[in-house]
Amino acid sequence: MRKTNATLLVLDDNSEVLIAAKLLLKRHFESVLTNNNPKKIFEILQETTVDVIILDMNYRVGFEDGKEGIFWFKEIRSKYPQIQIVLMTSYGNVETAVEGIKLGAIDYILKPWDNEQLIDLIKKAVQQKRKKEHEFIPTSTQENSYFEGNSPAIQQTYRMAQRVAQTEVNTLLLGENGTGKYVLAEYIHQHSSRKNQPFIHVDLGSLNENLFESELFGYAKGAFTDAKQDTAGRFEAAHGGTIFLDEIGNIPLHLQAKLLQVIQSKSVIRLGESQPRPVDVRIITATNADIETEVAQKEFREDLYYRINTVVLQLPALRERKEDIPALLDFFMTQYAEKYQIARPNIHPQTLESLCNYEWKGNIREMQNRVERALILTEAEELHLSDFGISATSIKEGSLDDTTLQDVERTTIIRTLEKYKGNISQTADELGLSRAALYRRLEKYNIKN
Repeated sequence: MRKTNATLLVLDDNSEVLIAAKLLLKRHFESVLTNNNPKKIFEILQETTVDVIILDMNYRVGFEDGKEGIFWFKEIRSKYPQIQIVLMTSYGNVETAVEGIKLGAIDYILKPWDNEQLIDLIKKAVQQKRKKEHEFIPTSTQENSYFEGNSPAIQQTYRMAQRVAQTEVNTLLLGENGTGKYVLAEYIHQHSSRKNQPFIHVDLGSLNENLFESELFGYAKGAFTDAKQDTAGRFEAAHGGTIFLDEIGNIPLHLQAKLLQVIQSKSVIRLGESQPRPVDVRIITATNADIETEVAQKEFREDLYYRINTVVLQLPALRERKEDIPALLDFFMTQYAEKYQIARPNIHPQTLESLCNYEWKGNIREMQNRVERALILTEAEELHLSDFGISATSIKEGSLDDTTLQDVERTTIIRTLEKYKGNISQTADELGLSRAALYRRLEKYNIKN
């Protein structure tokens, strides 16, 4: 079984709980740290990069109201907002745990926990952290400061977003994977009158169909086999703030009517109850699908579509804003050099030209991944195309003149051969070529191996 590459920190005052958690989680995650003293949290976080914290709600004997957990949760969030936090609680502290979700916890788990449920929840938290890391991110930690870029396309999108933020209209964000829909949604929230209230993100694409209603709308005790206490859903957690429904195009058709009813009535009915509960939320949705085509093909309800798209904001693909590529590369190079405490290398001018003409099918998320890869794996003072894991043959044909493209390809092949000490199979694999294709290029460029 392949472990998830993540570092976890489990905080609980009960040593037996810590032992049980470590024995379970170390089979599924690369690194699991445990500690029974919350006062040591920041000492640990200064020494180790932690992805997810599993935080108990109570630490002192006689104090069972969960307020300690909320205190430490707020302390962690204020200093390390990127870390995902899962709250661990008993039945009596569910309402306090829901308060934690409203403040930004990804979810809570009841003790004694179900092993599969705990593992799934932590994997979800890791995915959420990775998604936030790889989205279009702020240029600084200052509030409301975002790296927007200077291209007319992205500037226009953010100007419209700023205007939309001053209203309460439902907003639909469109764009390919990795273009920054999550951060645009958060930008709208932070520029709105709701900025001091919860911002709740729900990835509908990863939500199990059987859990759709209970996750979004909540449930009453006894509503189904494992419903051991009343539980608020995501809409209630977002009350007063903003709920961001990501990948809304993935909702099955038969569940769309239930979502439409909530939007129209501004209320939710928990599973197992009949009384509607009012919810005051701003709704932002997003998709990378061609939702108009889905509407035309009766795969997405037309009435729901018109409810969510009062305003539509389109995030441009990176290839549509090539003038932003050099600045973005520079930004991520500086960011990861600081993160890994290494000297910041330069990018060879021909490589920069090639990167500006690369397709970037994964958009900004792909760029972040490739820049991070280059800085981790390369010790050279100057980066070339192969350092980014990109073959010269993948550069869009005609985007460079033939002489430049051939020079880049020849240099890339030579450097990759040197990297693998002349091993043809490894070089071909790195360049995305067959062995035969690589041999033809060696002959074409008169490269001796």
